Amino acid sequence: MERTQLRSPAPRRHRRRRGTLAAAATAALALLAGGVAALTGSSDAVAALGATDALGSNWYASAPYLMPEDNSPPDPAAVMDATGQKAFQLAFILDAGGCRPAWGGTSSIDTDTVMPAVIQKIRGKGGDVSVSVGGYGGNKLGQSCGTPEATAAGYQKVITKYQLKAIDFDLEEPEYENAAAIHNEIGAARILQRDNPGLYISITTAGTNAGTGWFGTQMLNEAKSQGFTPNNYSIMPFDGGFNGATAQTDALVKFNQILQTTFGWSEATAYAHEGVSLMNGRTDAAEYFRQADFQTVLDFATAHKLARYTYWSVNRDRQCAGTVDPGLSGSCSSVAQNDWDFTKFTVRFAGATPPTTPPTTPPTSPPPGSPSPSPSPSSGTCTQPPWSATTTYTNGNKVSYQGHNYHAKWWTLNEVPTASGQWGVWADDGPC
Repeated sequence: MERTQLRSPAPRRHRRRRGTLAAAATAALALLAGGVAALTGSSDAVAALGATDALGSNWYASAPYLMPEDNSPPDPAAVMDATGQKAFQLAFILDAGGCRPAWGGTSSIDTDTVMPAVIQKIRGKGGDVSVSVGGYGGNKLGQSCGTPEATAAGYQKVITKYQLKAIDFDLEEPEYENAAAIHNEIGAARILQRDNPGLYISITTAGTNAGTGWFGTQMLNEAKSQGFTPNNYSIMPFDGGFNGATAQTDALVKFNQILQTTFGWSEATAYAHEGVSLMNGRTDAAEYFRQADFQTVLDFATAHKLARYTYWSVNRDRQCAGTVDPGLSGSCSSVAQNDWDFTKFTVRFAGATPPTTPPTTPPTSPPPGSPSPSPSPSSGTCTQPPWSATTTYTNGNKVSYQGHNYHAKWWTLNEVPTASGQWGVWADDGPC
C-alpha cells in the first residue's frame, strides 16, 4: 500500500514517506507563529503540552491523518474551526537507527520541538492527537529493536514525551512481510496496552478485494497467538484495484469474515473491532474516491457499527490550484472539492455535526419597500448570552438562540444551535 507524498523531482512517490525535513519543519513552525513557536527546548516543549483529559474514543476513532512537517501542512486550528474535528492522527514515527524513535526516521523525539507546538495548539482548542508509528516504507522500530520489549520501550518514549492517550500501529510494506518485525510490533502493542491503562490502540494494515492479503492475515494470527486485542483492526481499501465505494464496502464485508474466522467472533463482534482508513481523491494507483464514495462508506460504517472511520490525509483535503486534477499530489486531492470536505465525514462518524455557515447578518435598515422584520422571538425574554458565530464554546457553556436556551456538550465554534440536531454539540434546554 502507498500513501503518496508529493516530492519533486523524485520519480516515485510514496504516500507515507517524508520529503525534506528542514523545509517542512520551517513551514510547520510558520503556521504556529505567535507564541507557540517560542518553545525552543525539549524540556520546555514537553512541559508546555500540559495535561489534557482524554477525548471520547469516538474522536480517536475518527482522527484523520495529518503530516505537520510535510506536504504543505495546513493549520490544524483552522481545520478544527471549519469542520468541528477534535483529533488528528500525526504521522509517522520511524527508526532513526539503533531502535531510536524519530519523526520520519530523521527528527529524533528527544530534541523535537516542532510536534509539541502542534500538539499544544490542538489541545489548546479542546482537541487531542494520536500518533501513528510505521507507515509505508522506511525503517520501523519492529525491524530494528530486536524484541517486543525493546520495541515497546521505544514507543513508550513517544507516549511519555507527548502524553498520548492513543496510538496507531500502521503495519504495511515492507515491515509486515517480516514475521519477526510483526512479532515485535504486536508484542509491543500488547505491552503498551498493559502498561498504559485506557490507551486507545488501532492497528492499520493493507486492504485488498479479499479483505486483506496473506501478510495481513498472518498479522492477525500473530495477534491471536499473543492474546492481544486492540481497539480495532483497520484496513485501507485503496491502491488495490478498487473501483468506488461499492468495492470498498465489499472488502469490509470480507475482512469482517476474516476476523470472524481468525478470532471466533460473531459478525457483530467482528464489526465492533473493525475499522476503515480511506484515501481521498486520487490514489497512488489512479483510483478516484470522491465525496459520494466517502458518504457511502460512512453509511456502511455507521449501519454496521464499525469501530473506526478515518482517511489519508488532511494535507490532501483541498482542491488543487489551477488544474483540478494535476495528477497525484500529497497536498491536494486532485478532485473538485471545498476545503476540508473529507474531514467533515470523520466528524460525522464521531457523532458531531460539522459547522455550517451562519445566516448572513441582516442589514441595519431594510431596502425600500421591504416589510419590517419581525422581532426576535427571544427579545427581552432570554437571560443567557446570545449565541455568537465568532465565539468559541466548551462543555457546559450556555447561550440563547431564537427563543430557546442551549448548552454546549463539547468544544464548538460557528455551529448554529438550531442546526445541531439530537446528536450534535448543542443541547436544547427549552424555550426562554
